[in-house]
Amino acid sequence: MGPLVVNEIITENTNLFLAFIIGIGFGFVLESSGFSSSRKLAGVFYGYDTVVLKVFFTAAITGMLGLLFFSLFGWIDLSLVYVNPTFLPSAILGGVIMGLGFIMGGYCPGTSFCGASIGKIDALVFIGGLFLGVLIFGLGYDIWEGIYMAGSMGDPKVSESLGLSDGVFGLLLIVVALAMFRVAEWAETKWPREEY
Repeated sequence: MGPLVVNEIITENTNLFLAFIIGIGFGFVLESSGFSSSRKLAGVFYGYDTVVLKVFFTAAITGMLGLLFFSLFGWIDLSLVYVNPTFLPSAILGGVIMGLGFIMGGYCPGTSFCGASIGKIDALVFIGGLFLGVLIFGLGYDIWEGIYMAGSMGDPKVSESLGLSDGVFGLLLIVVALAMFRVAEWAETKWPREEY
C-alpha cells in the first residue's frame, strides 16, 4: 500500500482493510474480464480472443504511468523501488515451463485462483499442480540451484539497458501497446470463434 503506514498517514489496520477492499476489486476486474475462463485465456495463444492480453497490457501501462507521474511530482523515489534480480537462464526455463502449463491447462497461477474462486474444477486441479510443482522445486532445490542462480544480470531496468530515460521508454511502450491493440483486433477478426 505504499509508504502510508511507514509515514503514519494510516494505521496498520486501515492498511489491511484497504488491501482487502483492493483485493476484492482486483478479483472483480479479473472475473469481469474473463480471467476465470480457461478457454478465454487460451484464446490469446490461438488469436481468437485477445481481451486478456489487452487487460494485462493496460494494467502494466497504467502502473508504469502512475509510477512515472508519482516520481515527477516527487511522491515516490523510483531508485527505491525494488526490481527483481534477473537470472536469464532460469527466467527463460521458467517462462517455457509456465508457458507450456498455460497452454495445456489454460491458466497461469494467478488466474487459476480466479477460476477456483467461482468453483471451476479445472482451476482447482491446476492449483493442485501448482502446489505440487512448488513442493518438488522446494524439496529438490539442491538439484537445480545451479540453473536457478546462473547468469545473474543484477537488477536492470529495460529503459537503462536501452539507454533511454524512463519517460521516453514509457512513451515508446505506449506506442507499442497501441500497435499491439490494433494487431489484436485484426487477429480476432482473422480467426474468429463464435462460441466458447
